[in-house]
Parts: sequence; C-alpha cells; structure tokens
Amino acid sequence: MPENTASSAPSPILRNNSASQPTVYLTRRAEFSASHFYHSPALTPAENKDLYGKCNNPHGHGHNYVLEVTVRGHISERSGMVVDLKLLKEVLNREVLDVFDHRFLNEEVPVFRHVIPTTENIAVEIWQMLAPRLEFCELHRIRLYETPDLFADYFGPGAA
Repeated sequence: MPENTASSAPSPILRNNSASQPTVYLTRRAEFSASHFYHSPALTPAENKDLYGKCNNPHGHGHNYVLEVTVRGHISERSGMVVDLKLLKEVLNREVLDVFDHRFLNEEVPVFRHVIPTTENIAVEIWQMLAPRLEFCELHRIRLYETPDLFADYFGPGAA
C-alpha cells in the first residue's frame, strides 16, 4: 500500500502565547526619495546660513532615505508570525511612502510648512502617521537614514 505522505508529514510546531514567550522585534525596510531645506523663522538669514550651511539653500537638496519600521510582539500561534507582513507593507506604503516619495517636503507635506524637516522631525512625523494605523501590531521604533552614516531613531512619545 502506498504511504500516505500527508499524514506522515510532521505537523508544524506552534508556539504558545504564554507570558513566558519571548518578545520578537520585526523590522520592515523601505526607501523613498525626497528633497528639503532647513530654515528656521526664529533665526535671522545670517543665523540660518551659519547654522544650516548648504542645507539652508531655499531650492533644497535631496536624499534617498532608508526607513526601518520595527514592530514587536509575540509569535502568533495561528500564523507563526508577529505580524501580517503584507498588511504592514500596505500601511507603510499608503501612510508614508505615498506621502513622502518624490516630494519637496517643505512645500508638499503640510506639517513641514511649519516644522523644519530634519531627519529627527521626519522620524517623529512618520511615527505619528503610522502608530494610529497599526492597530494590528505594536510599533516599537522608527529608524530613518538620511545618508548611510546619519540616522535618527524614535521610540515614540514618552520613551526614555
């Protein structure tokens, strides 16, 4: 008689969602290109130039940003994952990439008409855009690279 391979295959090991289960951090990376310039209305033109240098050019300059969105949680007993990666990607695309990609941030993203679009402020804004839309997981960290050797981490309001 032929062997029934379906019944002889080992069943997947599922983890128990008990309090002793480890917390897993999962990061999705995305890229977008945008331009900006730094200018503070609280400073004189000379002070802006001294503080920001070439970044104060009113015509702006661009970056190829790399964004890392880290969520945390326990592995689902049902799916074997911390989060539905397809859903996370859809929210990230809709809420962030569609808003920032190929934009002049100072003019095309309303918050940056009044907030200087530094790497730090962009990271905070991305958190504020994503956190309310990620009810299916817990947002842990936003890491935004402006260049390969410059990035900002933001862990949300009230993080130490």
